[in-house]
Amino acid sequence: MGINEKQKQPAISAWLKKEKNHDHDAESSCVACLQRVVASLALAVYAGSGAVSAEPEAAQPADRAAAVKAPASTTEPVEGRANGSKEEPHKWWRGNCKRIDTDIRKMDGKIDIALVGDSITARWGGESWKKHWGAYRAVNMGIGGDQTQNVLWRLQNGQLDGYKAKLYILLIGTNNAFDKKVEPPAIADGIKAIIELIKTRQPESRILLMGILPAGEKPNPGREKRAAINDLIAKFADGDVVHYMDIGDKFLEPDGTISQTVMKDFLHLGSKGYDIWAEAIDGKVKELLGDTESVQNL
Repeated sequence: MGINEKQKQPAISAWLKKEKNHDHDAESSCVACLQRVVASLALAVYAGSGAVSAEPEAAQPADRAAAVKAPASTTEPVEGRANGSKEEPHKWWRGNCKRIDTDIRKMDGKIDIALVGDSITARWGGESWKKHWGAYRAVNMGIGGDQTQNVLWRLQNGQLDGYKAKLYILLIGTNNAFDKKVEPPAIADGIKAIIELIKTRQPESRILLMGILPAGEKPNPGREKRAAINDLIAKFADGDVVHYMDIGDKFLEPDGTISQTVMKDFLHLGSKGYDIWAEAIDGKVKELLGDTESVQNL
């Protein structure tokens, strides 16, 4: 707000009257007073011109907010940096992308099930993987540390090309949820973007969207945030292409805690946890695949 000429004079006169009541015996005091008067007059005139704000303090909060780095966009595709070094931040992540690309090529253009996600999906392997998915032409498309924007990047850059898939099982978003600056609606937007991309690139496939799993040994704000995200993404189900399942309660004890036999670090699943996941969705998977025999015989 500027200061007009009528406002200037009373303010300056009152200030001068107040100064006259001070002790002016010491020459240094007089000089100091004169300097303050000149500075006040100069500021008032300059502010009145509109060149600067007469209330600079009011702009400080906005300036500080602008200086704070904005959180990463959940919908803007970007390469992952998990386990990367300062010199080669994407090396480990790109290596995992190549691993997925290789597994896709092994399917010779036909995939029954592609599981897309982060480390919770990526760590599903060995005997447990063979037990639950060995009868299908299945590909694990999980990469540790991935957030929605990382999945978007790799799906846009080849991992939806060169084959036809029947079903995508999508579990993503828990790593986004760890960022306190990112709110549930933004994370839901990222998940929605992945769904729309799959629908565009793989129009004949179906999508089984999983609710984000609970994390932490005991109930905590992080679980509440994940539940809020799930409330939003549940609405993406259309009963045709996109289907939604929230199986989070199956991982909890009666008192709401999580056992380490289910989630060894209260985030990543152990073998029992993967059994719970697979058994919970088995009927739905068969339904969405049309309950037909797999094109792969193992």
